[in-house]
Amino acid sequence: MKHPQIKMDRRRFLKATVALTAASTLPPWFLEECAAVPADAKVPGPNDQPAIALVGCGGMGRNDAKNASRFGRLVAVCDVDEARLAQAKEEWPDAKAFKDFRKVMERDDIHVILCGTVDHWHALVSLVAMRAGKDVYCEKSLTLTIDEGQRLVKVARQTGRILQTGSQQRSQRIFRLACELVRNGRIGKLKHVDVWLPAGLRQGPFSPSAVPEGFDFDFWLGPTPKVDYVKERTHGTFRYWWDYAGGTMTDWGAHHNDIVLWGLGLDRSGPASIQARPRVQMIPGGYTAYSEYEVHYTYANGVTHTCQSTTANGIDGSVVDPKGPLHGIKFEGSDGWIFVTRERIEASNDDLLSTPLPAGALRLYESGDHMGNFFDCIRSRKPPICDVEIGHRSASLCHLGVIALRLGRKLKWNPQKEQFIGDKQANQWLAREMRKPWSYEP
Repeated sequence: MKHPQIKMDRRRFLKATVALTAASTLPPWFLEECAAVPADAKVPGPNDQPAIALVGCGGMGRNDAKNASRFGRLVAVCDVDEARLAQAKEEWPDAKAFKDFRKVMERDDIHVILCGTVDHWHALVSLVAMRAGKDVYCEKSLTLTIDEGQRLVKVARQTGRILQTGSQQRSQRIFRLACELVRNGRIGKLKHVDVWLPAGLRQGPFSPSAVPEGFDFDFWLGPTPKVDYVKERTHGTFRYWWDYAGGTMTDWGAHHNDIVLWGLGLDRSGPASIQARPRVQMIPGGYTAYSEYEVHYTYANGVTHTCQSTTANGIDGSVVDPKGPLHGIKFEGSDGWIFVTRERIEASNDDLLSTPLPAGALRLYESGDHMGNFFDCIRSRKPPICDVEIGHRSASLCHLGVIALRLGRKLKWNPQKEQFIGDKQANQWLAREMRKPWSYEP
């Protein structure tokens, strides 16, 4: 398998083609409805452009910054890696460069923070930003732990700041269509949901090496445990270590499981029980997050949900095993099924898609531009399509799966209290101790 950073370039190259393919599978009645609704991405005039700072200048962060530059002025870039900071400065030569995100937050003339850091920094950067009076667009997975999500929700409510989670599938029409059909009973009583995610990496053992010049590895580690530098722990492959992420379960899972909760109408709640098992054991001294796994959820309404890895897809979504299932979501009901992924939507019967929804049908939050929706909400102060609580709950669903994988037993969950029922050991996994001097408190 090629290094995922190489494949990311191919993913970006195919982005426009994928969008056209997805649009071609949408039924005509739905496309007509979409055409009749004005786009929510209003490009502001030159005197109405907020000042933006990018924290985390990797590929995803720079893409977010390019996207956000339609609506504001990028005035600052920040990264602990001088090489990535230099890349950002090449694209935005007038932006001031920082290595410490706290210095960015001290600037009163910055209104918006784009958080494109590695996952274990998302919550802390977002907390500091909101307390400093800034609105935040934070990449998924929004958090590293469930406790972090609870803190983010609390601070967002206290400060009144806007936080949009970068789960952009919420703003893709193909997913809204699937969820509206399911929520309106198009497939009858919902029984089960299947989610397929790309398998992760299973490699190692890895050896420590010298920290690259210009890379502040200790700052990069931040609140996570102190370890020797291993290049595979950082940048594109950080997500395959428990210390910093949850493997593809929290990477792609934050996208697809978010759509599951949307389709269930439980995007501010969660499951009642979780059970999981890894399909392979990881190599000692190598990546720690399980590369192949299956997780089973049950909800209070009786719906079951299986989330599993598949080797049918590579890291970039390319087909590795043409006979395997593409990664995506399949809603199964008493009267049929609907399968949706970024590339297409299908159903057990063509009529399930081709028949328009009736007048008065339930309609979900509509956004055709995820970043545009964020900036519109900055002006209106209305909640964005993937606000802080939705981002927290979607990340929590993935974290619950990871905890069940690591503990290896069935867990009962109270989604209202956000605690495991009768399981002290499991509840200890809701938070992680932070390495000093870092703290969530101001």
